[in-house]
Amino acid sequence: MADKYVDPSGNTEQFQAFAHEPDGAAPAAPVASRTPLLVGGVVVVVLLLAVVAWLALA
Repeated sequence: MADKYVDPSGNTEQFQAFAHEPDGAAPAAPVASRTPLLVGGVVVVVLLLAVVAWLALA
């Protein structure tokens, strides 16, 4: 059975190519949107104000 994993330290040429690979080669992680967090916070605040108003008027 053939081994599909090739160790870059297996020979000098492969290791040098691996070691000198630019940092930009790795894909950047996408930045998460903060919109759902803000909407959730606003909903929680509105619900809390509604409960406090309901308790004050009851």
